Amino acid sequence: MECDRGRETKKPAKPEVDAQGVFFNLTSRQMRFTRMLGDLQPASPDSHSPQLEALFQVLPCISSPLIFSIKNNYPKFFFKFSEYGDLLELAPGKFPFVPDNRRYQRSLSEESGEKGEDVDQITLYSYKVQSTITSRVAHTVIQSKVVNNSPQPQDVEFDVQIPKGAFISNFSMTVDGTTFTSTIREKTVGRALYSQARAKGKTAGLVRSRALDMENFKTEVNIRPGGKVQFELHYQEVKWRKLGSYEHRLHLQPGRLAKHLEVDVWIIEPQGMRFVHVPDTFEGHFDGVPVISKGPQKAHVSFKPTVAQQRKCSNCSETAVDGELVVMYDVDREETAGQLEVFNGYFVHFFAPDNLDPIPKNILFVIDVSGSMWGIKMKQTVEAMKTILDDLRAEDQFSVVDFNHHVRTWRNDLVSATKTQVADAKKYIEKIQPSGGTNINEALLRAIFILNEANNLGMLDPTSVSLIILVSDGDPTVGEVKLSKIQKNVKQNIQDNISLFSLGIGFDVDYDFLKRLSTDNRGIAQRIYGNQDTSAQLKKFYNQVSTPLLRNVQFNYPQASVTDVTQNSFPNYFGGSEIVVAGKFDPEKLNQIQSIITATSANTELVMETLAQMDDLEAFLSKDKHADPDFTRKLWAYLTINQLLAERSLAPTAASKRRITKTILQMSLEHHIVTPLTAMVIESATGDERMLADSPPQDLSCCSGALYYGSKVGPGSIPSWAKVAPTSPTPQPLMRGQLLEATPPSHVIRVENDPHFIIYLPKSQENICFNIDSEPGKILSLVSDPESGIVVNGQLTGAKQPQDGKLSTYFGKLGFYFQSEDMKIEISTENITLSRGPRTSVLSWSDTVRVVNPRVLVSVKKEKAVTVTVDGDMSFSILLHRVWKRHPVHVDFLGIYIPPTDKFSPSAHGLLGEFMHEPQIRIFNERPGRDPEKPEASMEVKGQKLAVTRGLQKDYRTDIVSGTDVPCWFVHNSGKGFIDRHYKDYFVPYLYSFLKWP
Repeated sequence: MECDRGRETKKPAKPEVDAQGVFFNLTSRQMRFTRMLGDLQPASPDSHSPQLEALFQVLPCISSPLIFSIKNNYPKFFFKFSEYGDLLELAPGKFPFVPDNRRYQRSLSEESGEKGEDVDQITLYSYKVQSTITSRVAHTVIQSKVVNNSPQPQDVEFDVQIPKGAFISNFSMTVDGTTFTSTIREKTVGRALYSQARAKGKTAGLVRSRALDMENFKTEVNIRPGGKVQFELHYQEVKWRKLGSYEHRLHLQPGRLAKHLEVDVWIIEPQGMRFVHVPDTFEGHFDGVPVISKGPQKAHVSFKPTVAQQRKCSNCSETAVDGELVVMYDVDREETAGQLEVFNGYFVHFFAPDNLDPIPKNILFVIDVSGSMWGIKMKQTVEAMKTILDDLRAEDQFSVVDFNHHVRTWRNDLVSATKTQVADAKKYIEKIQPSGGTNINEALLRAIFILNEANNLGMLDPTSVSLIILVSDGDPTVGEVKLSKIQKNVKQNIQDNISLFSLGIGFDVDYDFLKRLSTDNRGIAQRIYGNQDTSAQLKKFYNQVSTPLLRNVQFNYPQASVTDVTQNSFPNYFGGSEIVVAGKFDPEKLNQIQSIITATSANTELVMETLAQMDDLEAFLSKDKHADPDFTRKLWAYLTINQLLAERSLAPTAASKRRITKTILQMSLEHHIVTPLTAMVIESATGDERMLADSPPQDLSCCSGALYYGSKVGPGSIPSWAKVAPTSPTPQPLMRGQLLEATPPSHVIRVENDPHFIIYLPKSQENICFNIDSEPGKILSLVSDPESGIVVNGQLTGAKQPQDGKLSTYFGKLGFYFQSEDMKIEISTENITLSRGPRTSVLSWSDTVRVVNPRVLVSVKKEKAVTVTVDGDMSFSILLHRVWKRHPVHVDFLGIYIPPTDKFSPSAHGLLGEFMHEPQIRIFNERPGRDPEKPEASMEVKGQKLAVTRGLQKDYRTDIVSGTDVPCWFVHNSGKGFIDRHYKDYFVPYLYSFLKWP
């Protein structure tokens, strides 16, 4: 046979296939032509079929690479046309091809200009996806119905991409009336059952995908002419918060136009919905098609394009539905830093505080510059590093280590991230030329040495966080190359306050090694996909760890009936993320769960306490048909199994590995999910036809998508500085007028209501009262002691409208300033703000929190009170008064109580401070008043004689609703004569100003 003139004859290219003959040289942009047209089987080893002979005659004429795969031990041949980047499959005597997602069959005569026959061989009757997300636990069902309209039997494939880390829980299909259902078996048992009754013309399996964070579930069946098949797949996953939001990704790949295409995403979050967003991932093709409905705690996203909307163009037969539908959302965190949800014998604790100052970080970037990084990898790494260096904060310290067969450092020690140093580091990185081998061991030990040395010399801020970020694309080839030895070296040298994060670029790197390396040293590993935008992936990962907000975060559940708690101790918490802890409890013994979180922020130690009632969720979940009442159990199982899989990879002995393996297997079977130790057996009702879906190769990282890998600590490991009172195992229900202080000091100086000042004078054993009538916004000096460096001021807020011709004012904000500690505390009816130097933390009234500093202790009792204690013997109690939000007149306000103390200096002043050193008074000539119940008297004080009236004021410390009556002598005219000056002389300009009199 002669070739066309001018065409070059090329040797077919070496096929790119894996061990199973599966193609991996295709990108998502290339069309696949995969219609099976027959196998090429020689009659004997020495003979060929006529069709195969004809094929061999045309091979020299084909300029495109020839690719072949093996299926059932027979060869198949594919031509890859370089002009189009598509694949054709050849069969004996036939050369037509059919795109997988087209409706028209075209013959060679069509290519010659003859009109072809329009044949709709396969009809996709419906393609439906439904996801329900209940408190971050997503359950997704994908359903597809297909009809074979061809006069010939057809192979129909159900190919679904699911997120890595998701657990498949169920699969079923109905083929021409025969229903196949699934069971989860131990892997060897499943394979044995499969071998006993293999289904003919049907296959199923899980395949690790090269797409970003995805894997494929595939099923292929052969259906008769006119036959129908329905597929249904269930899987579940946990949504992890990244950069301030959750992302739910659904890969929609129907393959052809669907008569009915419906996608529904239901989100139910008891914590409340902050926002829901559906970004455009289809290049504007479906603009306006997604419909979003959002309520306070629920949201619904609907995506239902018509057949006309599905078409790539108005007269196209191809579908434009080929990509990801992404739903982004976040929950409401304005009121609480954490949410403890309890239901059906399980609890889930979500923790994501945001209103905290970043902790300074000491960061070492360890960059692989070996020869394999040459080209686009290095270019994009440099681009990402330049952006990352620009994002460093002034208080951060950093350096750069680059390595091939040698190890170099930009600086031999840490330097501050000034503009000059950052610019110099960027110039250094730009000049890197990749070459040579890969010496990971020495590079990591060098980075560890720099951090250890700085720590030992006291050069690191004791509140800072130390991180190492390793970027590499290959295995070690120089120096120490034994992976277990490298892992041991790192573990032996790295200090407990350093976290190691590893980024593996591409598919050549030993990713499992990087995972073990990071997991073993308080970090995580992440794969950077070479076929994606490497620079963007590097920057996105850095952004996730760039803002440490807390160190040494520990969750404790001290009650004995709480068991099986997942990892509950974490070295760091990063802004925009979320830590999740789950456990079990005995509902017969507990009707509420107590949690205690301890952590260190940029400027203080924190203790947060939460009590969650058993019945809080039941009513909420029962009102929504889409809510999953089993979400607590599923989330606990998901975390536990994933964490056990990670522990299994790090097991120090064979015995411990067997023990962990047994637990994982038991849980996988109990919860009916496919894990690396189980397989899904899909069989007909009679059991005579079976398919097998094994799990893909094990992913050793815990909880795919999570940013944290922690450890477990027992309930008795609460830090000594966190003084926590135990909770009764059978607490009483909350009653109206709940006790705020069990034994409050009986006599205090206090300010309540609008505002009523009550001054207790211990020597006289009398309470003296006066009111201050002023304007909203004015700031009054309550305590001003320049000698001891203490300020307490209060800002007035007004009622919504006057009542009886008078506008009442209350304290809406209180400010405390402790000069020696450079600490400011602002307490408002909305929140509590703590500032120490340039660092700030914001606490919520919705949490029970304790903030521990060397001299100042701040305790917040949920929605009740704040106590500020100085040096253990001076305290201030602030009570929160909530009123009905729709009240026509009144507003929320604060009350302040100060027990008598001798810790203030003689120079202390202010409306309360001046009475810390008691003036002498004499009350005499008590007589009936105009109101028989309010007698009058005369009072001598500070050389003046005043008329006073007996009355009652309220102390709300023991009963926040009704208060307790406190008898006192009332001084009229805004305390004139009793206070040292006119009340307006006590105005100060700012919340933290000392009182200054001429």
